[in-house]
Amino acid sequence: MIPRNLRFLILPLAVYLFAAPAVAHAGGAPQLSEPAGRTLVLDGLGKGAAALDGPWQFHLGDDTAWAAPGFDDSSWEQLTADKTWGSQGHPNYTGYAWYRRSIRITPAPGASSDFALLIPAIDDAFQIYWNGVEVGHLGSMPPNMVLYEGVPPQTFGLGPVRTGVLAIRVWKTALASNDPSNLGGFEGLPLIGSPEAIATAKGNMDFAWLRGQQFTFGLTSLYALVSLLSFIAWLRDRNQWLLFWMSIFSFMPMLAVLLNGLRLPYSWALAQLLIQSSIAIREASGWFLLIWLLQLHPYTRLVRATRLVAIIGIVSAFADGSLSFLYPNFMREVPMQIADAVLTAPAVLFEAIPAILVTIAIVKRKRLDSARWLVAILAFLNALIYWISNASQQGVRFTHWTLADKISSPLFTLNGNPFSVPTVLRTLLFLSIVYAVIHYTVENRRRQATLELEFQNARELQQILVPETIPAMAGFSLTSAYRPAQEVGGDFFQIIPFENGSTLIVLGDVSGKGLKAAMSVSLIVGAIRVLAETTTSPAAILAGINRRLVGRLQGGFATAIALRLDSNGACTLASAGHPGPFVNEQELSFPGALPLGLGPNAVFEEISFQLSERDQVALYTDGLLEARSHSGELYSFDRLKTLFSSRPTADQAAQAAVNFGQDDDITVLTLTWLKTGEEATALHSGPVESLV
Repeated sequence: MIPRNLRFLILPLAVYLFAAPAVAHAGGAPQLSEPAGRTLVLDGLGKGAAALDGPWQFHLGDDTAWAAPGFDDSSWEQLTADKTWGSQGHPNYTGYAWYRRSIRITPAPGASSDFALLIPAIDDAFQIYWNGVEVGHLGSMPPNMVLYEGVPPQTFGLGPVRTGVLAIRVWKTALASNDPSNLGGFEGLPLIGSPEAIATAKGNMDFAWLRGQQFTFGLTSLYALVSLLSFIAWLRDRNQWLLFWMSIFSFMPMLAVLLNGLRLPYSWALAQLLIQSSIAIREASGWFLLIWLLQLHPYTRLVRATRLVAIIGIVSAFADGSLSFLYPNFMREVPMQIADAVLTAPAVLFEAIPAILVTIAIVKRKRLDSARWLVAILAFLNALIYWISNASQQGVRFTHWTLADKISSPLFTLNGNPFSVPTVLRTLLFLSIVYAVIHYTVENRRRQATLELEFQNARELQQILVPETIPAMAGFSLTSAYRPAQEVGGDFFQIIPFENGSTLIVLGDVSGKGLKAAMSVSLIVGAIRVLAETTTSPAAILAGINRRLVGRLQGGFATAIALRLDSNGACTLASAGHPGPFVNEQELSFPGALPLGLGPNAVFEEISFQLSERDQVALYTDGLLEARSHSGELYSFDRLKTLFSSRPTADQAAQAAVNFGQDDDITVLTLTWLKTGEEATALHSGPVESLV
């Protein structure tokens, strides 16, 4: 029992303790009460805001008369606005439903005469009526259905009217194959208050959302940078397909944020189409990135199978996303859900492909560095978690499995950013891929430097083997031309004068390129020089070269033609698998023979012929004959015959093939027998340092 003389102190103290928090909240929030008649009374609503919690009248179905303030909703059931209707007794319900709430506002002295409403989120489209008048909406209802997903909280002005009925008409679209049963309607308590307080509340919500996206935006920026740098690097060397797939793979997360992470107001149907297609492209690019990282690209059947699966996945995703445009005008709910499940099945199955690729790499016993094996391990774990999560989500409203929720639940929160198992694994996978690509780029540059050094050594070796001058031949005009297709080719020729006035010319082509070809050429040139000291017979010289090359070309070979020219115009010729020379416009024919280096007992026959004054002999390598146009057409013997009938110089003949479309090294040598008394000449065209 409180003493009578203390009661006058207790009562003011109680009023202060209970009233002070209400006044302090949001700068003057009201006292909320809900007397008989289900009217929410907001006493003393000043510059703050109040949550519209408590029971709302709720009814399934649709009738625009339900927006009228005088409509009797006493028979409706009651739900709260802090939960969806799916979690309050209406699981799996889609279609129309209405919320109603009778509100009476008593403004505080000096408060704003206008009031506003904040809706955090309603699933899916909705219209808001205040005393029977529509004051705002988000999206539109069927038949011209337009939905928005993931948009920011919406605000609506209610005007100066202080008493009335707030009615909200909601349309919930059909559930997807991975949607739970507890969806639909309110997803957060709406707020009512002064326009300034509502704007402040919305700003706080937007800031909280933005703060929770810091890590996502930061990681996405890193993805974008890696994508740009990889694409630029690929443009510089389009044979580096690893960089191309890295560029596409890194671009997709940025595209996903643009489509779904910035809360932009474009239609849900378009978003579904673009998001699902981009996810399929991201997955496919990730597969090919793994193929190159794990060095599986030489397995053509695997690459073709992966390409086919990628096409199926992208087409299925595009078709699945397109279903959003068909419902509800062209496809009813059940057929749409069946089609969604069928088209989603390939995506769920194909999520196991990274694990399959990693398994193949293990079975093939690929010798990968630690960076690539790290990618392989993380890719396997990501694929496993991703597949388990998505597979368990399919049909979750029937199975009620909670595995996907447990997988996606945060392990920890850092500065307002939640980190789940998939988030951590995806981040580690991306960082490991970046590291592996950097490691690959460094190793590739090192290999290129080694290759360039090899070419430099080959060039230096060739320069040592090349005679400083092309010798003049008594009685002949000589022209030569060389057009390499690569930095170091396998074509060669040697001109060796004999003491008796005749001259030996050996021209040929070694299989292969680079330092290996240069070493083979050096062996051939040395053999020619040695053999020419003991014999002038072209056949004997080719036979001697052949014996020295057998077993030394590591599976390669060389073609060659040896020609001895006498000062009186007499010619003796032998060939080892080399194209026949032209005398004027006529190709010489001679018995066939094997190329050099294929067998120790090869036999080379000689033919002899006599030149007349002004006759021209043209020797060439097969690069002239096999020049190829952009359409794939070969230069051919017919064009060759026409070319040599015009008596071109070696430079003119080589340039004609280059203009047609060079595909291999081109070497041409022309010799014209002069009239008696004419001065002999020698003319070379092309990089002398590449001739041997």
